[in-house]
Amino acid sequence: MQAIKTPLKVRLARMTPGQMVLFCVCTLVFVWFILACMVFPIINLLKTVFFENGSLSLGAFNKLLKSKKAMKALQNSFILAPTLSITVGLVGISLVLITEYFDIKGANILRLGYMTTLIYGGVTLVSGYKFIYSNMGVLTNLMANIFPNMNKNWFTGYWAVLFVMTFSCTSNHMIFLRNAMRSVDFQTVEAARNMGASQWYILRRVVLPVLLPSLFAVTILTFITGLCAMSAPLLVGGKDFQTINPMIKEFADMTTTSAKSIAATLSLVLGLATMLLLAIMTAIERRGHYMSVSTVKTKIVKQKINNPVVNVLVHIYAYVLFVIYVVPVVLIVLFSFSDSAHIQQRQLDFSTFSLKNYGELLSKTTAYKPFLVSIIYSALAAIIVGLLVLVACRYITKRRNSIAATTLEYSLMLPWLLPSTMIALSLMLAFNQPRWYMFNKPLIATLQLLLIGYVIIKLPFTMRMTKAAFFGLDNALEDASRNLGAGQLYTFRRVIFPVLLPTVMAIAALNFNGLLTDYDMSAFLHHPANPTLGVKIKSLTEEMGNSSDGVALTFVYAVLMMIISAIVLYLVYGRGGRDNIKE
Repeated sequence: MQAIKTPLKVRLARMTPGQMVLFCVCTLVFVWFILACMVFPIINLLKTVFFENGSLSLGAFNKLLKSKKAMKALQNSFILAPTLSITVGLVGISLVLITEYFDIKGANILRLGYMTTLIYGGVTLVSGYKFIYSNMGVLTNLMANIFPNMNKNWFTGYWAVLFVMTFSCTSNHMIFLRNAMRSVDFQTVEAARNMGASQWYILRRVVLPVLLPSLFAVTILTFITGLCAMSAPLLVGGKDFQTINPMIKEFADMTTTSAKSIAATLSLVLGLATMLLLAIMTAIERRGHYMSVSTVKTKIVKQKINNPVVNVLVHIYAYVLFVIYVVPVVLIVLFSFSDSAHIQQRQLDFSTFSLKNYGELLSKTTAYKPFLVSIIYSALAAIIVGLLVLVACRYITKRRNSIAATTLEYSLMLPWLLPSTMIALSLMLAFNQPRWYMFNKPLIATLQLLLIGYVIIKLPFTMRMTKAAFFGLDNALEDASRNLGAGQLYTFRRVIFPVLLPTVMAIAALNFNGLLTDYDMSAFLHHPANPTLGVKIKSLTEEMGNSSDGVALTFVYAVLMMIISAIVLYLVYGRGGRDNIKE
């Protein structure tokens, strides 16, 4: 505690010249990065919304209200978000109950199928669903043979977006609700059953209350996901169902000042809605969790469904969901080995399988370049954000009662309150001209701008996880090192960092995984000559009905991404998963 209360002047006086130089450099880097890359761009975006010709004006809101396309996009987003929260909630809860609570045959296989969204998502997942359900899709062609008069363009608009996003947004349920389910005390379930309670009553009054805190949190996250939807509306929404983010991109790409002010206003509305929802989620978290009243908790035992009819129906429902989740993955993998003719016809012929598509990826610069670009960007962003947060957390934990440490922490958590498209648009509008604090050079359409955006959007998650790891450190390690005469830098490098390294590596792996197929940020900030993987897959998916070679390349990208994601998830969670199985 004494170190925390030591005045800044005293601490500086105790530093060696080398430590003083390092402290000053780190301070300048953080002040520059926070102000130049985060604060000033947001201020510039607010200026675009609230100022016109140098004077305060609400003209941007009038332009927004007069734009039918923009208002329709707002309406669509606020229709999609609540309905998506309901459908994802129902499906997500049922997945957890099927795999963790009820005794369902083949639950382990079902769990693997339901968790496929953890290894592929975003624009890649939407492309898989479009390949199956679009007007040229596998299922659509099959249904057209049975019902010749059917509308082959049935998979478009609101219902198509809702369907795709419902089955792509259950990842949080499979992670957080599964963990919450494991905290259910089986003794309370047994006690309720011994008192004559029915299975439905136990589920409703004993099990679900334990899940409520986690359920509220993931529901709000789903609501935010619905508001910020990008890939699904673009690829399957059609002209009639575009949401806020695609419309922000459309207006931002226009050259007129009026269009850009509408884009900025839309992003501000989206940011305010996101902040409100995150505030609600924080309030829910502060209310605490439902705790078991028993002194010795016992692990939940899977419950058999007593009613035979209900048991059959639940099994049918479980395997129908399994098919919906697994079929896109299976078809993507199989068709990635197929030739162009059979891809065009949506037919599988195992005799034509080869590695030709994978060979073309490696042989054509236009094919492997987006893959390479995304890997480099993702790796650099993961490393940079990891180093920044590591230094910041070290300072915050050592000076956690100081104003400077508190300011630094909240500044690095700022991107948590803003949607990625708002951050991207603020960078795009701020750096389309020279700025003195960015070395007097415009950064628009440069390689650096996307990297800055990637670092910013990964700061909050990295900050939260790394800070938790710091607080879990044993202070005795640092005290022992200091008592032996070691300096702070040596102690951090040789004692603290090796302990934190597994957590830091896991966070870096997850950040790399999340950025690899990013589209939302890349769509605004990527260099025209160096498209990222997300941008490339999106363009190929739009041409799905016209180019079989493009479809094949999309599948190859998807397979490689799933392999990388699976390896990353295994490295991060594999050991913990085995430990859970053993328990």
